[in-house]
Amino acid sequence: MILRPYLLFLGDAKTEWVAKTAFGVRDWLPGESVGQQRLPGCGVDLGLADLTAEAAVALGARSMLIGVAPVGGEIPPSWTPSLLAALEAGLDLVSGLHTRLGDVAEIRQAAERLGRTLHDVRHTDRRFPIATGRKRRGKRLLTVGTDCALGKKYTALAITRALKARGLDADFRATGQTGIMIAGDGVAIDAVVADFVSGAAETLSPDAADNHWDVIEGQGSLFHPAYAGVTLGLIHGSQPDAMVLCHDPLRQALHSHTDYPIVGLKVAISRFTEAARLTNPAAQVVGVSLNTSSLDPDRAQAIMDALAREHGLPCFDPMRSSLEPLVARIVSL
Repeated sequence: MILRPYLLFLGDAKTEWVAKTAFGVRDWLPGESVGQQRLPGCGVDLGLADLTAEAAVALGARSMLIGVAPVGGEIPPSWTPSLLAALEAGLDLVSGLHTRLGDVAEIRQAAERLGRTLHDVRHTDRRFPIATGRKRRGKRLLTVGTDCALGKKYTALAITRALKARGLDADFRATGQTGIMIAGDGVAIDAVVADFVSGAAETLSPDAADNHWDVIEGQGSLFHPAYAGVTLGLIHGSQPDAMVLCHDPLRQALHSHTDYPIVGLKVAISRFTEAARLTNPAAQVVGVSLNTSSLDPDRAQAIMDALAREHGLPCFDPMRSSLEPLVARIVSL
């Protein structure tokens, strides 16, 4: 059991997209973070109080959560003193990185000496089956994207909230470390051995009542040279009845692979539909979710209106728009 509230550790993160775990916890677990801790040179600010580990404990914090996901998922040596100080102050540590906290000898030894718990939410001892491809009862919606780090998790959480507000039976299914921290359960799909990714996705969204919706957090992108594999496995195992395509209208190239341009929405809709119909011939894209955080409201709305007309789909920003047109379309399936 992960103890809350958290002190959110930002390390020396330079950009907000690297700190998406911290932003996700701040936005979707309101009141569960007492403050933030930043190292010199950090360029990210969550708008929370800057605290030492001791000050955070005095305010009731129970765990320090690493809110940064650097490329490669390693724990830099520069973080170790802060993580050790948190353990000494009385905090457990929570991480979603590929590198296990216990793989750092100093951290493991300090935790053992102090009786603290190290939570590596990306890793699990569960064993997953090979996918069966068998059609399961219930309904499933998967968020997909033209790139990584542009709103698939936020979109899935917002859709789940909107479906529940309509009185529908719906669950958010987390597939990444931040989603797991928010939901309290899930499978970090990118840490599963490749042959078992689709089977893990099947396990994540099992048979359910006919009118139940599992809203599954997407990962990666079919168009990303590094992460397309996990995306495809997740699509096949999820067997989505509906997909919502996530997109940043200002992004011209993949965030971390700038030699690869962002594909057009028409191409993306076609490719995702083709991939999903291997295991669900009825799969379809039902909406477009835009990350318009860098746009003023009027321009954002104009872009959403134009894309809705062009593609004949509800187009929205999950943090700024009504999701009612999308929910109406989902209900009609």
